[in-house]
Amino acid sequence: MTSEPRSLRHVRALLIDLDGVVYRGDHRLPGAVEFFDYLRRDGLPFLLITNNSTLSPAQYVAKLDGMGINVGEDDVLGSATATAHYLRRNAPGGARVYAIGEDGLRTALAEAGFELVDDDVEYVVVGLDRTFDYRKLTLAVRAVAEGAAFIGTNPDTSLPMPDGIIPGAATIQAAITAATKVAPLIIGKPEPTMLLMGAERLGHAPRETAMVGDRLDTDILGGSRAGISTILILTGVSTHDDVERSPLKPDFVFRDLPTLQEALHGGRATPSGRGPHSSGAV
Repeated sequence: MTSEPRSLRHVRALLIDLDGVVYRGDHRLPGAVEFFDYLRRDGLPFLLITNNSTLSPAQYVAKLDGMGINVGEDDVLGSATATAHYLRRNAPGGARVYAIGEDGLRTALAEAGFELVDDDVEYVVVGLDRTFDYRKLTLAVRAVAEGAAFIGTNPDTSLPMPDGIIPGAATIQAAITAATKVAPLIIGKPEPTMLLMGAERLGHAPRETAMVGDRLDTDILGGSRAGISTILILTGVSTHDDVERSPLKPDFVFRDLPTLQEALHGGRATPSGRGPHSSGAV
């Protein structure tokens, strides 16, 4: 990469992560309302895309509405919905699925026409489940050992909470893998499946799409694997120092959504925040 300014004019659609970009926990981040107002005024299509499989699109809409951000269910793609769409494309209609997960995942699978069962399982689908127990582990292990396909919604090992981190979906998946020696097929970031699905939903090629996220290890790596431009926002997990140390460099780095909005409006930004012409980049 060079330090010369680069253009954002090739971007025709945005995939936007939620936690760490739009909000942090239950608190809206500065400039979020204005950013979405700008996208609508400018006619720039967007899709909110998240690895969290616990909430349905309707629940995300309600959460954002409580923060003063108005979006529709079609504007949200979570790993639960993406997993259900993947299975609908690749599994027989009405296939028998054993699901470890919360309302978001179970609702998505049921609405996609899958039968949620505990026996004669064809697919084991695992997301975050904060009621996970030994019985659920046993049923999943037995189904996978007997030949059921093993699907993971996302590979997050932990999640930040106000009182500290909690285990993520990958910890449950790892327990099943430890007992069966079978690794799951992952749908969410940093695998490209969900991101390519998002670009397709927006009606744009990957080269015309940009992933806006706060994590190098999921958002930026996933965008890179999908052939999508990557924009790191420094209001979440990854820091400027992380970028400097990482062999994986985002295409663009910005302090927050207002500085990204300014760059989108002007069509210019500095790769990875380097060089003197920052246009609000860091």
